[in-house]
Amino acid sequence: MKNILFALILIFAMSCQNPAEKQIPEPPKEIAQYSIEQFYKNESVTGGSFSNDESRLILSSNKTGIFNVYEIEIKTGEKKQLTFSEKESYFAMDEVPNSELILYTADKGGNENNHLYLLDKEGISTDLTPGDNVKASFNGWTEDKKHMMYFSNLRDPRFFDMYKMNLETRESKMVYQNDEGLNINNVSHNEKIYSISKSITTSENQLFLMYPETGEKIELSKEPGSYGGSGFSKDDKYFFYTSDIGKEFSYLVRYEIASGATEVIYEDNWDVMFSYLSEDDTYRVIGINEDGKTNLKIINNKTGKNVDFPNIPDGDIQAVNISESEKMMRLIVGTSKTSSDIYIYDFESNTLNRLTNTMSSELDPDQLVSAQVVRYKSFDGLEIPAIYYKPLTASEDNKVPALVWVHGGPGGQSRVGYFGLIQFLVNHGYAILAVNNRGSSGYGKTFYKMDDLNHGDKDLKDCIWGKKWLQEQNYIDADKIGIIGGSYGGYMTMAAMTFTPDEFKTGVNIFGVTNWLRTLKSVPPHWESFREALYKELGDPNTADSTRLYEISPLFHAENVKNPVMVLQGANDPRVLQVESDEIVAAMRQNNIPVEYVLFPDEGHGFRKKENEIKGYGQILTFLDKYLKESVPVKQ
Repeated sequence: MKNILFALILIFAMSCQNPAEKQIPEPPKEIAQYSIEQFYKNESVTGGSFSNDESRLILSSNKTGIFNVYEIEIKTGEKKQLTFSEKESYFAMDEVPNSELILYTADKGGNENNHLYLLDKEGISTDLTPGDNVKASFNGWTEDKKHMMYFSNLRDPRFFDMYKMNLETRESKMVYQNDEGLNINNVSHNEKIYSISKSITTSENQLFLMYPETGEKIELSKEPGSYGGSGFSKDDKYFFYTSDIGKEFSYLVRYEIASGATEVIYEDNWDVMFSYLSEDDTYRVIGINEDGKTNLKIINNKTGKNVDFPNIPDGDIQAVNISESEKMMRLIVGTSKTSSDIYIYDFESNTLNRLTNTMSSELDPDQLVSAQVVRYKSFDGLEIPAIYYKPLTASEDNKVPALVWVHGGPGGQSRVGYFGLIQFLVNHGYAILAVNNRGSSGYGKTFYKMDDLNHGDKDLKDCIWGKKWLQEQNYIDADKIGIIGGSYGGYMTMAAMTFTPDEFKTGVNIFGVTNWLRTLKSVPPHWESFREALYKELGDPNTADSTRLYEISPLFHAENVKNPVMVLQGANDPRVLQVESDEIVAAMRQNNIPVEYVLFPDEGHGFRKKENEIKGYGQILTFLDKYLKESVPVKQ
C-alpha cells in the first residue's frame, strides 16, 4: 500500500511541474564521428577456397586499396599477398588440384569481360582465355581433377559455350555448343548429364536435364514458374532443384533420374536461395533468405539432424564452402555494424573461429547503428518491408535529415548487412530507410512481379510512402528528406526527381539509368540469353513499348527537375553507358539546377578501388550537407 501511495504522490508531483521545466530539450547524444577515410580503412575479403592440403585458404582482399590474391594459414591466421596489381582487381577462384598453381579472374577497368588466369609460385600469371571481347567464367574441376570446366563466349559474343581444359597441356576443347541462349547450371559427376535452363521472364524459366551424347532433353519445369539447379548427388542418381510452383516461396526438390519421381525435401516460409551437397554428400547446405538476412541450415545426411554450429549475433552469412575432406567449413559473415570476416567451423570439435579481422581499429562498432527491419503501408495499403538505420544522435529535440535508399535491380533487395557508405552517412546524422519496394526479391513471387511493365510508377510511390513514414517519426526533420540509389536505384532516384519533383529535396544517382530506350538496346552481347526476359519485364524498345519507355525515362523530362542532384558514373560501365549520365547532367545544368557530376575513368558498374570510394562517397556527404542538411536555396 505504501508503494502504491508513493507512486501516486510521485505522478501527481510530476504532473504539477512547471511546463517550461518539462520542455527542457535533452542534449544530443555525443558519438564519435568518423571520416570517410576511416570508414574505408576497413578491409574487404571475398572467396576463400581451401588449398589442396586444407592448411590454407585462397582469397581476395582489398587491403592495398584494390583486390589482390592472398593466402591465409588456417591455424595461425597469417596472411601472405600473392599478386601485386595496382590497376585491376584480381579475384581468387581456387588452387589448381595436385599443384600449387592458383586460378583467379580479372577484367579490364570494370568492363566485365573477365578472363581466367593461372598464377605460379614465381608470381607469373598466364591468361588462359585470351581475347579482346571474350568473357569467361570458371565452372569447377572434373571428378578426376585433371581438367577445368569453364564457360566462354569466344565463338559467339552472345552465347556461352562450355569448354574442358587439360590442366597439363592447357589445351581446351568445346564440350557443349550453345546456339539457343541456354544456361548450363550443373554437370553430373560422370559428365553425362547437364542441367540447363532457359529464361522466359525475370520470374519464369524452363529447366531441363540434357544428355550431351544424344542431345536428349527432359523438361522438369512442367508448370510455368521459377526453377534453379542445385546439383547432382555423388552417385548421379538424383538431381536437386528449387522451385516456387504452387507456393509463394522457393523450396528444394529431389528428382530421381531413373524414375522421374520428385520429392520436396525442404521448404520454409521464405525463399530457399541456394543449396548444395558437400564432396561426399555428408552435408546438405541450405541458405534461406529470411527477411533480408541469410539463415543457414546445415543438415547431416547420415543422421538427418541439423548441425548446430555456434551463432554469430546479428550475423548475416554471405558465403559458405565446405572443404573436400568435409572436416571444415568456411563462412563469410558480417553484421550491420561490422565488416565481413572469414570464419572456420570445425565439424569434429564443433568450434567456430574467426580467421580475419577486417574492421579498422579506428572504428568502434558501438558508435555505429544496427539495422532494423521495419514495415509500412504504401499508397494502396500494400505492406512494404525496409531496412532502417536511425542515427544515435536523433531525438525529438535533435531532429535529423533522412534519405530513402533504393537498391539495384530491378528485382534486387536491400539486406541486413554492413555497407560502409550507409554507416558513414548515418554516423554523420542522416537517417536512412532502405526500401524494398514492390518488385524486390525475397518476399514471395507475387510481390516480385508487382512492378513488371510498371517501373517508375507504383514502385516509385512505394518510395514516396517511405518518405511519408520517415516524416511520421518525431525525430526526423520532415522538410529535409532526399533519395539515393545505385543502378536501378539510381534510375528510381532520377525518376523521383523528374516525375515527382516536389517530393525529395535532393537526389543522389549512382550509376543509374536515365534513358531506357538506349540502355535496353545496348545491353552487353553476352546478355543475349536474358535479353527477352528483360524486355518482358521492362518493355521491348523495338516495339510499341518504346512509347512507355520514353515516358518513364528521366532524360526526356529533365526540365521537370527542381532540386539539386548528384550523379556518379564509371566511364567503363557496360550496363549504364557514360553517355546516360553525361546527357542528364547537361540537361539539368541547362535549366540552372545545381548538379554535382563525378566521373571515374577507371571504374565500371560499381566501385572496385578504395580511392574512388573515398572520393565519391566523401563528395556525397559534402553534397548532402550543403543542399539537404543546410538547405542551401536553389536559384531558379
